[in-house]
Amino acid sequence: MSTILRALTAGKGKEEDLGGQMSFLEHLDELRSRLIRSLLFVFLAATFCWFVSGRIYAFLAVPVEHALAEAQRREVPFKGLTGNEQILPLGSIRENDTGRYIFPEETKFGTSLIPVGSSVMARAAKDVNGQLGLFTDEPLYAGNTVIPKGVRLPIDFAALPEAYSGINDKLIVTSATEPFSLYVKVSLYAALCLSVPFLLWQIWAFVSPGLYPHERGYVTPFIALSSISFVLGAMFAYKIIFPPAAKYLLGLGQDFRLLLKANDYFDLIIVVMLGMGIVFQMPAITYVLARIGLVTARFLIKIWKTALIVILISAAVLSPTNDIPNMVLFATPMIVLYMLSILVAWIFNRPRRAVDQNG
Repeated sequence: MSTILRALTAGKGKEEDLGGQMSFLEHLDELRSRLIRSLLFVFLAATFCWFVSGRIYAFLAVPVEHALAEAQRREVPFKGLTGNEQILPLGSIRENDTGRYIFPEETKFGTSLIPVGSSVMARAAKDVNGQLGLFTDEPLYAGNTVIPKGVRLPIDFAALPEAYSGINDKLIVTSATEPFSLYVKVSLYAALCLSVPFLLWQIWAFVSPGLYPHERGYVTPFIALSSISFVLGAMFAYKIIFPPAAKYLLGLGQDFRLLLKANDYFDLIIVVMLGMGIVFQMPAITYVLARIGLVTARFLIKIWKTALIVILISAAVLSPTNDIPNMVLFATPMIVLYMLSILVAWIFNRPRRAVDQNG
């Protein structure tokens, strides 16, 4: 009798260590509830992102608009009459300075529409509030209306020079419904990015019943490291990888009139940013697997050839083109992250056991 009791007690303790056993239907029910919670959270985040979708898209469009303006810009050497002339930033204008202002984009004054490229003599002066601005110094005739002298021009003296990148740097849409569908897509993908910590928590909660109690304590560092890694990967793609890739691609089209569809561009940059965000998860995932005891530095070194092939294939998929320079641009950070993962596995690896003897 005592032998049976000891066996039952040992079995119960082992089940508690493993987080308990669940049937197949219980697993399905748990998965369903996690999916419902995740979808609900993403829906709420998408609703919030909808109200700022225009700003989000404007932020995402900056790299390609700059690259598009640069690709269509004609470079002319600047040579002055005396050799002492120089190009100054807009912020160097002082009160009573005059010059001819060229409208960089189509501008509306009341009911008057000023075409892009139009010009008018302007003078720098202070308004009634003492703020320095640029005002028309002569009447401007626009269609059937006259814009009088002394009208403030849409100039921001604090703006950076690249804020006015070109007159043909805007992306295009080809249907009346495309802006709406585009902003819906922007809201959805932005919501997925915002939901990363919650989604990771749901994934961890689903798999945690199969882990030992001390292994479940890794949830906080896992979610924190994964979230930070995702943001770093997305920003790395936005700041480092995508601008030179866009510049290279658009540079090939200098003999053509470049008209880029906003929807196509958004699909491209989202794939690149999400892809790099996922790739940057390597050290975070390696940390958890090493702490659990499923991955070692020796194992990662052993399979480095296979990993290199997977990295090159991933770089070919993520790269907008199949040329070697762009593939190297995408593959290099992946290789560095894999080496960093080996270091993480070497530092944090521990053999898997039911009871954490180190506390």
